[in-house]
Amino acid sequence: MENRSFPKPGLNDSGDRCQRKQAAPLKVFITARESVCDECGENLGHRAWIMLAGKRGALCLSCADLDHLSFLPSGDAAVTRRAKKHSTLSAVVLKWSRARKRYERQGLLVEEQALEQAEKECLADAEARERRKQREAERRAELDQQYVAEFAARVRKLYPHCPPGRETVIAEHACLKYSGRVGRSAAAKGLAEEAVDLAVAAHIRHTETPYDRLLQRCWDRREARTEIADKVRGIQAKWGRRD
Repeated sequence: MENRSFPKPGLNDSGDRCQRKQAAPLKVFITARESVCDECGENLGHRAWIMLAGKRGALCLSCADLDHLSFLPSGDAAVTRRAKKHSTLSAVVLKWSRARKRYERQGLLVEEQALEQAEKECLADAEARERRKQREAERRAELDQQYVAEFAARVRKLYPHCPPGRETVIAEHACLKYSGRVGRSAAAKGLAEEAVDLAVAAHIRHTETPYDRLLQRCWDRREARTEIADKVRGIQAKWGRRD
């Protein structure tokens, strides 16, 4: 489990207490095993909430002076953001994920009054935030549709003899959001000829050649691509031939 040391309070030359510079957020961990508080000695049991305090060890929320805070689960970004803003003291709650092998955020510990204030503010402007969210979603959808249409038009221009409607199929597949496909690259967004060629080649590879069957038969991907490369180039030339 991660350990984090906290600076000891001290006095500077002027007699004031030293302040931590750019202090990292406090972290509370939900344990996956039986735990004991190193300060009060209380057996905290399974799935205990503890804070690691350097040489002081693992502390229960009471000994860490965090037991007066309320837990706000993750999920509502607006409430979380506002509650943290209004809370003088807060702590991030983390839990180890066995599946992903990392600590994942579960929520935030904040002061009760800060949470109430955040909920009031969010309730007051919920309708406005929802309208703004819808407008942004509609705009993103429109921009994507426009991009797909432009990409399809570019395919048709470079490959005027490809089967009717195939340019749209190629564009929709290549430009699928969050896919990491060629249509999401910077070059593709500039409608560069090379990016369009790659998208067309990928489409031909999967729809006009036995490439997928070779993969099903456990061919190495590079060997399978070499096997059907001439066929892909031949179809590209046929689709791109101008009268």
